[in-house]
Amino acid sequence: MSKHILIVDDEEDVRAIAKLGLEMGAGWTVLTASSGQEGLNLAATYQPDAILLDLMMPEMDGRATLQRLKANPQTRSIPVILVTAKVQQPDQNPFEDPGIVAVFAKPFRPLKLAEQIREALGWE
Repeated sequence: MSKHILIVDDEEDVRAIAKLGLEMGAGWTVLTASSGQEGLNLAATYQPDAILLDLMMPEMDGRATLQRLKANPQTRSIPVILVTAKVQQPDQNPFEDPGIVAVFAKPFRPLKLAEQIREALGWE
Protein backbone atom coordinates (compact mmCIF):
# COMPACT_ATOMS: atom_id res chain seq x y z
CA MET A 1 0.00 0.00 0.00
CA SER A 2 1.43 3.35 -1.00
CA LYS A 3 1.98 5.86 1.78
CA HIS A 4 1.54 9.62 1.66
CA ILE A 5 4.30 11.59 3.37
CA LEU A 6 4.45 15.34 4.01
CA ILE A 7 7.91 16.91 4.24
CA VAL A 8 8.01 20.31 5.95
CA ASP A 9 11.44 21.95 5.59
CA ASP A 10 12.54 25.46 4.66
CA GLU A 11 15.54 24.15 2.69
CA GLU A 12 14.60 23.42 -0.92
CA ASP A 13 17.46 20.96 -1.48
CA VAL A 14 16.50 18.93 1.61
CA ARG A 15 12.87 18.72 0.43
CA ALA A 16 13.95 17.68 -3.07
CA ILE A 17 16.42 15.02 -1.92
CA ALA A 18 14.01 13.53 0.64
CA LYS A 19 11.14 13.54 -1.87
CA LEU A 20 13.25 11.81 -4.49
CA GLY A 21 14.49 9.22 -1.99
CA LEU A 22 10.98 8.36 -0.78
CA GLU A 23 9.46 8.26 -4.27
CA MET A 24 12.27 6.16 -5.74
CA GLY A 25 13.03 4.07 -2.65
CA ALA A 26 9.47 3.23 -1.62
CA GLY A 27 7.12 4.46 -4.34
CA TRP A 28 5.39 6.73 -1.84
CA THR A 29 3.49 9.89 -2.69
CA VAL A 30 5.30 12.90 -1.25
CA LEU A 31 4.00 16.41 -0.62
CA THR A 32 6.37 19.18 0.38
CA ALA A 33 5.95 22.43 2.28
CA SER A 34 8.54 25.18 2.70
CA SER A 35 7.08 26.63 5.92
CA GLY A 36 5.23 25.60 9.05
CA GLN A 37 2.04 27.35 7.93
CA GLU A 38 2.10 25.67 4.51
CA GLY A 39 2.69 22.34 6.26
CA LEU A 40 -0.31 22.88 8.54
CA ASN A 41 -2.52 23.65 5.53
CA LEU A 42 -1.34 20.62 3.54
CA ALA A 43 -1.64 18.29 6.55
CA ALA A 44 -5.24 19.34 7.18
CA THR A 45 -6.16 19.07 3.50
CA TYR A 46 -4.40 15.82 2.52
CA GLN A 47 -4.16 13.88 5.82
CA PRO A 48 -0.75 12.28 5.11
CA ASP A 49 0.27 9.00 6.75
CA ALA A 50 3.26 10.75 8.36
CA ILE A 51 4.99 14.13 8.52
CA LEU A 52 8.74 14.78 8.41
CA LEU A 53 9.11 18.11 10.19
CA ASP A 54 12.24 20.26 10.26
CA LEU A 55 12.90 21.70 13.69
CA MET A 56 14.78 24.84 12.65
CA MET A 57 12.68 27.03 10.33
CA PRO A 58 12.13 30.79 10.18
CA GLU A 59 8.81 32.32 11.25
CA MET A 60 7.09 29.21 12.65
CA ASP A 61 9.66 26.65 13.78
CA GLY A 62 9.11 22.92 14.07
CA ARG A 63 8.09 23.10 17.74
CA ALA A 64 5.36 25.69 17.06
CA THR A 65 4.22 23.76 13.98
CA LEU A 66 4.02 20.54 16.01
CA GLN A 67 1.94 22.25 18.72
CA ARG A 68 -0.52 23.50 16.11
CA LEU A 69 -0.69 20.08 14.41
CA LYS A 70 -1.50 18.42 17.74
CA ALA A 71 -4.05 21.12 18.67
CA ASN A 72 -6.05 20.54 15.47
CA PRO A 73 -8.47 17.56 15.60
CA GLN A 74 -7.92 17.03 11.85
CA THR A 75 -4.16 16.56 12.20
CA ARG A 76 -3.50 15.49 15.80
CA SER A 77 -3.32 11.76 15.02
CA ILE A 78 -0.79 12.10 12.16
CA PRO A 79 2.60 10.71 13.29
CA VAL A 80 5.39 13.32 13.26
CA ILE A 81 9.10 12.64 12.81
CA LEU A 82 11.36 15.58 13.60
CA VAL A 83 14.35 16.18 11.35
CA THR A 84 17.15 18.31 12.76
CA ALA A 85 20.86 18.96 12.59
CA LYS A 86 20.88 19.66 16.36
CA VAL A 87 20.50 16.08 17.62
CA GLN A 88 23.60 13.99 18.37
CA GLN A 89 21.97 10.60 17.83
CA PRO A 90 18.99 9.97 15.53
CA ASP A 91 17.20 7.83 18.12
CA GLN A 92 17.26 10.50 20.83
CA ASN A 93 13.97 12.20 21.65
CA PRO A 94 14.78 15.40 23.50
CA PHE A 95 11.16 16.51 23.52
CA GLU A 96 9.51 13.66 25.44
CA ASP A 97 6.39 14.40 23.43
CA PRO A 98 3.97 11.59 22.53
CA GLY A 99 3.29 13.41 19.26
CA ILE A 100 6.85 12.79 18.12
CA VAL A 101 7.51 9.30 16.85
CA ALA A 102 11.24 9.75 16.22
CA VAL A 103 13.98 12.30 15.66
CA PHE A 104 16.14 11.90 12.54
CA ALA A 105 19.48 13.68 12.26
CA LYS A 106 20.52 15.74 9.27
CA PRO A 107 22.14 15.01 7.01
CA PHE A 108 20.23 11.81 6.32
CA ARG A 109 20.74 9.24 3.58
CA PRO A 110 17.89 9.69 1.09
CA LEU A 111 17.80 6.06 -0.05
CA LYS A 112 17.64 4.86 3.58
CA LEU A 113 14.92 7.35 4.57
CA ALA A 114 11.92 5.15 3.68
CA GLU A 115 13.42 2.28 5.67
CA GLN A 116 13.99 4.58 8.68
CA ILE A 117 10.39 5.83 8.50
CA ARG A 118 9.00 2.28 8.21
CA GLU A 119 11.05 1.25 11.25
CA ALA A 120 10.05 4.27 13.34
CA LEU A 121 6.34 3.81 12.57
CA GLY A 122 6.25 0.00 12.63
CA TRP A 123 5.11 -0.22 9.00
CA GLU A 124 5.72 -3.52 7.20
